[in-house]
Amino acid sequence: MPSNKSVSDAPIVQFTNCRILRDHQLQREDLWVREGKILNPEKLFFDEKGSADVQLDCKDSIIAPGFIDVQINGGFGVDFSLATDDFKSGVDLVSQKILSHGVTSFCPTLVTSPPSVYHQVLPQISVRNGGAHGAGVLGAHLEGPFISKEKKGAHPEHCLRTFEEGAFQDLLATYGSLDCVQIVTLAPEMRRSSEVIRELTKRGICVSLGHSVANLSQAEEAVQHGATFITHLFNAMLPFHHRDPGIVGLLTSDKIPDVKIPAGRRVFYGMISDGIHTNPAALRIAHRAHPKGLVLVTDAIAGMGLAPGRHTLGQQVVEIDGLNTYIAGTKTLSGSVATMDACVRHFQEATGCSVETALEAASLHPAQLLGIEHKKGTLNYDSDADFLMLNDSLCVQATYIAGEEVWRQDVSGM
Repeated sequence: MPSNKSVSDAPIVQFTNCRILRDHQLQREDLWVREGKILNPEKLFFDEKGSADVQLDCKDSIIAPGFIDVQINGGFGVDFSLATDDFKSGVDLVSQKILSHGVTSFCPTLVTSPPSVYHQVLPQISVRNGGAHGAGVLGAHLEGPFISKEKKGAHPEHCLRTFEEGAFQDLLATYGSLDCVQIVTLAPEMRRSSEVIRELTKRGICVSLGHSVANLSQAEEAVQHGATFITHLFNAMLPFHHRDPGIVGLLTSDKIPDVKIPAGRRVFYGMISDGIHTNPAALRIAHRAHPKGLVLVTDAIAGMGLAPGRHTLGQQVVEIDGLNTYIAGTKTLSGSVATMDACVRHFQEATGCSVETALEAASLHPAQLLGIEHKKGTLNYDSDADFLMLNDSLCVQATYIAGEEVWRQDVSGM
């Protein structure tokens, strides 16, 4: 067949002998990639009379969209809530290391901190595409300080804040800038939170409900004002109660379908599927109640990827004991040391869900939450060619960003 050089000089790569996750099903098809995008082979054949320049045998691997982690506090010794003048090098290190765990895009997350930390750190975070240098940065996730004292979890109480008169200006003064911010977690029961939610939503920032003692009606009101996410469901919120299920009740609220959520999106909820933060039974309950809203997050801290011992989470010292992470000297959980691929495997095992469902909880759903599903989180034609090769046990074998291999499992010692 003639090549398609008349249309583009860029090479076309055809991934063969694979099962592609597309339209919620693993399908035995080839994947075609050019210039960092996924190609429609029919258009290539019939419109361009083109063919592949390179063929790669995937040896029956699963090909799935790259994972998107919207809540990661750090890892590999890097704490995103510590202010340094060379913050960017820490982001670079984490973005490189998480490629081996299938993460191709992420939101660096800052826990409750003094204003000076936000003012120093946020200008050093820039939204950027992924590549050989590491996973793409989608923008910051600011978890606090506008959260409940009663459900502060691992957040330092002396840094917590309430909304004063001119609530949104108060938030701006605290953070310094919202230029690179993608998600803000706040407690919706706080006075004046409604105007803050509206203003953040107007700016295209996702509002998440968390670290909160809100009842269901307060949570529903927050959704009506634009909130679309729940931060680590079940953790740091009122426990489910049959007379008032609290924030958890949003999963089956009969008022949500009537709410005009921006762009018609549903309410999503994060879950830390590490076997520690949420009992498998609770994971199953949430998944069966609202499967299309479940977003897997790691909530990983600086100690992820390191040996047990003492590490930091912003203003606090934390201790890692096996898979448990606690504020030093307490039994208060403080983030996780789980990697995203491990969370996907645990979720699939704990719920008995399909492979497709487990993979979409870490790819499609976070993309939908952030409104970027037209380019990330799927293998649809014209979307970004950020994808993974996995074996049947959902272990990552290779990671691709923009169609280029950025990490591969070393099998030389196997």
